[in-house]
Amino acid sequence: MLIPVIRVFLFHSLRCLVTLTFLAVPWVTASRCFGQEPPPETQEQRQAREALNKGVQDFKNGQYDEATQDFLRAKQLDPKLLNARLYLATAHASQYIPGAPSEENIQRGRAAVEEFRGVLALDPQNLSTIDGLGSMLFQMGGQPFDPDLFAESKSFHQQHIYLSPGDPEPYFWIGVIDWTLAFRANGLLRTKFNLSVRGRQLSDDAPLPPDLREEYTREDGRIIDEGIDALNHAISIRADYDDAMAYLNLLYRRKADTVASEGEREQLIKMADDLVDKVKDLKQKRAEAPN
Repeated sequence: MLIPVIRVFLFHSLRCLVTLTFLAVPWVTASRCFGQEPPPETQEQRQAREALNKGVQDFKNGQYDEATQDFLRAKQLDPKLLNARLYLATAHASQYIPGAPSEENIQRGRAAVEEFRGVLALDPQNLSTIDGLGSMLFQMGGQPFDPDLFAESKSFHQQHIYLSPGDPEPYFWIGVIDWTLAFRANGLLRTKFNLSVRGRQLSDDAPLPPDLREEYTREDGRIIDEGIDALNHAISIRADYDDAMAYLNLLYRRKADTVASEGEREQLIKMADDLVDKVKDLKQKRAEAPN
């Protein structure tokens, strides 16, 4: 079936913004490159920048607690220092463990979301922050299951698409979210059937009985179709997007549980199997390619 491992790239879209600005080019130099004389820097702003630079080094060295304190101090010294807030959110998020029930872990997740929201208040079109929120809310919505967090996560990926429709990743994440919801609902229906019908067990790959199929189609057919469309769009942008293909394979299998015709079901399963073979071929070619 090829169930892929979701890559937790919370921060894959922290593009050159944080690295370039603070590790290579001071504010004054950057401003002069554009022919602008920067405004005089206050003592608080200078101290904030120093704290931010220290936090970046601590973060790169894996010293997340120290980095968090550095970024928090930078934010307190200069609340408008956008990258201090973005890095603070990232530091909280990097320590969050999806599904871990401790209050400390839950607070880390909430703190990351709060800081990301603070960045958006200053810069509503910041794609790094939009992606960070989408990813954090997805992780937090899994255990315990919270459909509202999944819906909010999806809304941020849709916002990314609105701002930058040529990026394949937000389409991928919409597909992942839709598969997660459809897979969970499918499992619950099968469990309900197995608990209620004596002497008969419905395996994971068996067709749903007609009444359950109708219920599944009614409740989840729309998100299955949405996820399939999103993943196909991601692949149309990036032809070798094997992660998207892997999840498309899984969604075709969920789509197969919504059709009454055995022929249509077999066609969908074949489409899923063909994608499994294609993903294997892509991974093999990638492994054999010269470095």
